[in-house]
Amino acid sequence: MIPTALKETAQVGVPRDKIVGATSTCAEQDMVPAGEAARGYICASLFGTGRNFPLIQEVLTYVYARGQGRGPESDVGTVYWIRGIMHGVLTAEAIRTAMRHFGNQPLTGAQVQWGLDHLTLTAASIKELGAEGLMPPITLSCRDHEGGGSVKFQQWDGQQ
Repeated sequence: MIPTALKETAQVGVPRDKIVGATSTCAEQDMVPAGEAARGYICASLFGTGRNFPLIQEVLTYVYARGQGRGPESDVGTVYWIRGIMHGVLTAEAIRTAMRHFGNQPLTGAQVQWGLDHLTLTAASIKELGAEGLMPPITLSCRDHEGGGSVKFQQWDGQQ
């Protein structure tokens, strides 16, 4: 849908740098098919992108270099790929939080939910994970599942 929308707005003369899309509209897989019509498009993003992060380099070294990567290596660092790995990081850290509280044992769904509701990732813990720059510090609670609502804005330059 995004490539079509961008092509149509370009045809009627809407400047793409005046359009701001939601987080679900930021992927390279949407921008490339739109071609020149996507240049200048701005969208919100929850995570950074690219390969220049220690966590991503470790995935390339310990997963893809060993032939264990799922999907094409060219997808590594793209918006959808980063979104998936960051969801995995958040889930793993929520489970780790719950295990610290409930003990090193199989957890129930309610206990994992508790871990999500009490997840805190500081700048130091994010750096330790190798994800510095990929995500901001976050503190979740029953009242705030957004963790503070931090967002970045990206602009497509025709290549990235």
